[in-house]
Amino acid sequence: MAETLVLGIETSCDETAAAVVARSSEGRGRILSNVVLSQIDAHALFGGVVPEIAARAHVEALDDVIRAALADAGVALADLDAIAATAGPGLIGGVLVGLTTAKALAYATGKPLVAVNHLEGHALTARLTDAIDFPYLLLLVSGGHTQIVRVEGIGRYTRLGTTIDDALGEAFDKTAKLLALGYPGGPAVERMALDGNPARFPLPRPLLHRPEPDFSFSGLKTAVRQEAQAASPLSPQDVADLCASFQAAVADVIADRAGLALRRFAATMGDKIPTLVVAGGVAANKTIAARLETLAKSLGARLIVPPLKLCTDNGAMIAWAGAEHLALGLVDGLDAPARARWPLDGESEPVVGRGRLGAKV
Repeated sequence: MAETLVLGIETSCDETAAAVVARSSEGRGRILSNVVLSQIDAHALFGGVVPEIAARAHVEALDDVIRAALADAGVALADLDAIAATAGPGLIGGVLVGLTTAKALAYATGKPLVAVNHLEGHALTARLTDAIDFPYLLLLVSGGHTQIVRVEGIGRYTRLGTTIDDALGEAFDKTAKLLALGYPGGPAVERMALDGNPARFPLPRPLLHRPEPDFSFSGLKTAVRQEAQAASPLSPQDVADLCASFQAAVADVIADRAGLALRRFAATMGDKIPTLVVAGGVAANKTIAARLETLAKSLGARLIVPPLKLCTDNGAMIAWAGAEHLALGLVDGLDAPARARWPLDGESEPVVGRGRLGAKV
């Protein structure tokens, strides 16, 4: 069985990552290595990612991370069939570090370069882990992106819904910062919510039951702040109850919005079982995952949530997207640009609201 080997490099935010993935001629994938160096400790003091610190850390670490990925996979640069790197969207300084390194390696080795859309890496991960066929529905809930996308094929994506303001990961981080829970916010809020009463604070469910599967989290975040101010000074139980109430509101919104999109998607599938794929770091939240599992079962759909290490930013998803492109003969020149914004669906029109524009990147 012939396989192609692709090195993937990911530096779009605060993880320096590289991986080697093999793809068979039948479209099956194997992860040979997946090295991720987190920068969380470097950014924790600031309560979020500082772009300049992130870019500098990528410069310092990337060569060693690539060497480790090659060593773990037991391959040399000469054994590779292509080199893939995130070319956007993301923090432009970090993107430039990874893409420039990939270009240098491609030039030095004579291997093809694949400039990968970071969001496409998330979108295609389920094909690596579960070998699923097109089409499927993707719910992408990561730090900077909240979207629902119909995935038709490589390079064929239709955005069905997105946030009109804050992304969900941002809302988690800002809620955690408000409550002095530290960074990253998602895991901190989830831990506190375990001991909280989700019914104590009457938080809103933005856009619930609206006719289009879009999201809004800015008002929910504001409501948390107002409740926190009204209950100040906050006891540990107050914080736990706020976290539980916030998480319950988010779960209701996600289930409602995803349910609307999944019903519409299922209606186009005939007798085929529809598949809902969830990707992005927020997919690790057990309350949200349980609601989506219940939703999928109620609609007769299949739910796929890749392992957490493949939901957060990693090189394997970039290597796999590169391998999928390579199989179709889709490669890029050494002039491929780094992009701060790069929509999966280039046809959808942006709508007023920072998050909605952010989902276009």
